[in-house]
Amino acid sequence: MPTDTTASSGQKPGKSGRKKGRRARLLLIVLVLALIGGVGFGGYWSISTVRASFPQTKGSTTLEGLSGPVDVQRDGYGIPQIYASTDEDLFMAQGYVQAQDRFYEMDVRRHMTAGRLSEMFGKSQVDNDAFLRTLGWDEVAQKEYDTKLSAGTKKYLQAYAKGVNAYLRGKDGKDISLEYAALGFSNDYKPEEWTPVDSIAWLKAMAWDLRGNMQDEIDRALMTNRLGPKQIEELYPQYPYNRNKTIVQEGQYDEVTRTWTQGSQDSGTSAQNSAGTGGTGTVAGASGDSAAVQTQLSGLYKVLENVPDAVGVNGNGIGSNSWVVSGAHTITGKPLLANDPHLSASLPSVWYQMGLHCKSISDKCQYDVSGYTFAGMPGVIIGHNQNISWGMTNSGVDVTDLYLEKLTGNGYEYDGKVRSFSTRRETIEVAGGTAKKIVVRSTNNGPLLSDRDDELVNVGKEAAVDSAAPDRGDGYGIALRWTALEPGTSMDAVFAMNKAKDWDSFRKAAALLDAPSQNLIYADTQDNIGYQLPGKIPVRGEGDGSLPSPGWDPKYRWTGYIDRDELPYEYNPKRGYIVTANQAVVDKDKYPYTLTTDWGYGTRSQRIADLIESKIKGGGKVSTEDMRQMQLDNSSEIARLLVPKLLKIDIEDKSVREAQKLLEGWDYTQDPDSAAAAYFNAVWRNILKLAFGNKMPRELRVKGQCLWVKPTDNNGPADEVTEVRECGQRDADQAQPDGGDRWFEVVRRIIDDEDNDWWKAPGTRTEKPAKTRDQLFKRAMDDARWELTAKLGKDIDTWSWGRLHRLFLKNQTMGTEGPGFLQYMLNRGPWKLGGGEATVNATGWNAAGGYNVVWVPSMRMVVNLGNLDKSKWINLSGASGHAYNAHYTDQTDKWAKGELLTWSFSKKAVDASTSDTLLLKP
Repeated sequence: MPTDTTASSGQKPGKSGRKKGRRARLLLIVLVLALIGGVGFGGYWSISTVRASFPQTKGSTTLEGLSGPVDVQRDGYGIPQIYASTDEDLFMAQGYVQAQDRFYEMDVRRHMTAGRLSEMFGKSQVDNDAFLRTLGWDEVAQKEYDTKLSAGTKKYLQAYAKGVNAYLRGKDGKDISLEYAALGFSNDYKPEEWTPVDSIAWLKAMAWDLRGNMQDEIDRALMTNRLGPKQIEELYPQYPYNRNKTIVQEGQYDEVTRTWTQGSQDSGTSAQNSAGTGGTGTVAGASGDSAAVQTQLSGLYKVLENVPDAVGVNGNGIGSNSWVVSGAHTITGKPLLANDPHLSASLPSVWYQMGLHCKSISDKCQYDVSGYTFAGMPGVIIGHNQNISWGMTNSGVDVTDLYLEKLTGNGYEYDGKVRSFSTRRETIEVAGGTAKKIVVRSTNNGPLLSDRDDELVNVGKEAAVDSAAPDRGDGYGIALRWTALEPGTSMDAVFAMNKAKDWDSFRKAAALLDAPSQNLIYADTQDNIGYQLPGKIPVRGEGDGSLPSPGWDPKYRWTGYIDRDELPYEYNPKRGYIVTANQAVVDKDKYPYTLTTDWGYGTRSQRIADLIESKIKGGGKVSTEDMRQMQLDNSSEIARLLVPKLLKIDIEDKSVREAQKLLEGWDYTQDPDSAAAAYFNAVWRNILKLAFGNKMPRELRVKGQCLWVKPTDNNGPADEVTEVRECGQRDADQAQPDGGDRWFEVVRRIIDDEDNDWWKAPGTRTEKPAKTRDQLFKRAMDDARWELTAKLGKDIDTWSWGRLHRLFLKNQTMGTEGPGFLQYMLNRGPWKLGGGEATVNATGWNAAGGYNVVWVPSMRMVVNLGNLDKSKWINLSGASGHAYNAHYTDQTDKWAKGELLTWSFSKKAVDASTSDTLLLKP
């Protein structure tokens, strides 16, 4: 998120501004001295500024509010295991310890969820805050706390907040984090106390980043401005059920009892849903004023691009892997469960590893659980307790709908009548600036997102009247219906899952999870495995959620939610394993409800299933090491499809032919040192650009995306090839698909149609127009050669995928757009990685922006249900959010190499791995 603490301070130029500059320069000098020498004046500041906020991990300290002593044992990586005698003490200590390591991160998150980033970072965040206030996460979280959550959950949330505040008591910002010391040079921000609602609101941020197909809904509608129904259908192909298996393969929907039941699917019901796009009009069921609607949607597109990501990138290609293998196929005779959620690369990692242990299990102390949680939230999100383990992947079910609304005066039209908006007023406080007041308006479908862009409002008012909305008066608006904007019980689900003992109690816990809807994978120490789809999933009247709907027509309202007993699950399937990697949950002909029209396309899930099948074939057994190796699989399925065709193309240019030869004998594995992987991915990116880029609507195009071009001298590479920066009319309008597995499927469907219109591309000053597939592929191979010559050099012997495909870990506030010296202090990298798009080792890159890694396996774990102390885990960064702390990025090198750490769980194992112990006393 943009947080330039200089620009956002609201500071006017002049003497005061020069004073600010002198202060910043002084800080820079001090920090440099501290980093270089660590002695004298610099040494003093290295302690007072950099190390002052490091956590106490040894000895003892007093926490007012504890009922008894609590032990915090940390291993050599700073990962804490907490031992307490009551639930309240356990969660209070969790709040204290997480605040020790990550309070700045927690503080930024709660300001994001509440739409209060401007209070920390100034006027640059006002528009983001206005949008987030419109969504109203904080307001919904408060309603959840007041009306939905159990008394036990409230008690735990209060205890957690008490622990956080015990840590904050008596501390200035500089005592908490280096970032606060830096903020003090641009504003006088002071951290506030933590509240239970701050923890709940974080679930809304999670749900937003994992919300499903909202972006696809906008994209499809915008495509109608330039593409026809057949073309849009080709760009959103149906899920390949005949090739890539669904998650649930055994079971059926019973129309009589209206439940999902375990068993054969042979007698399954006919489906009402469709895997296609469901429609191609701008608005489902209405022709609409095309210009007005397109402008509204393109404006919303821009607004959404600027909203900060909470835990991940919401887009094609991103997802997660989780799979479980039953004891019948493992060396231990008990299940093995693997999980690696794919999220944005961030520093610190979004995950926080810890164990929560009652010294003895009783009614007053019920937890013995370990795993990954979020700093700012009590409990464990993914992990295991003494009886069961669970993992999560994003289900991708469609829980959001955009509604086009007819605006009239102070109201909107619904069912032929004008209704009044629900309104609330919000004041956005701005560090170093003037507060901004906004009005949030909502229809019966949800908040009016279009109010957050003045241009959208004006266009709506000026739009020409037509037959679709002859009486709408003041134009169109866009409202959002989203399950996460309704109070729910997801926080209850976290605690219930943490103490579940078996499949039945796990399913009861899953039934409490409203949003985000996640694929839940399960295993227990009794050798049972399972899968459950949870969540609040809407049932629609008309339409399937693939396109914006007419808000004025009651037929398009949601009619309810799928009953929890109707949601698909699977328990101990005959095949002996379950794979979830964002593929379709259930066959389209076996389920009566539309879950989504935009599944992931199953590239990763089918690869994982194939790897498991190859291992257990003939009675083979799977080990923990096998599971780790599967997580690191770098095989490229799109390369497997395209390379044989690329090798058949006759290349005359010697330099390009030299690059083409890299693909001969390549095994399609994208290792960091592979030159073939580097060249192939450059070819793939250029194929996408040539075949689809210039055919996309202007609204979806990446502005300023300039093309690499072949030098005018066709006899060989010039001494230097540089990127064309003139961005002429054609280049400036160039669009670029992101390259996820939807695009794999798009290309697969047309690959054998050599004269398909998608293979046609205009000429350039050095290249003739492409009229066939092979002509376009030749162009792409040519362009890729010159692109990599510019990026990696003329000598292909020096090329490697890792040189292109690099991971930079950036602090998500001042490490992105803060002062340069702070970026230097807070950020780390690069790491040269293997893997890629839609591979099991999903180090994702977005073809629209280059080859750098943008999302990653944010953690990896393999749980051994036969011996929990032999489970393995790793985090993307480290336990600490403090720059220069030993545990800031101490796991990253091992993560990059695919290594896993020992995961101690039993008291004996934890004691053996403990490096530091802190006693918290009442």
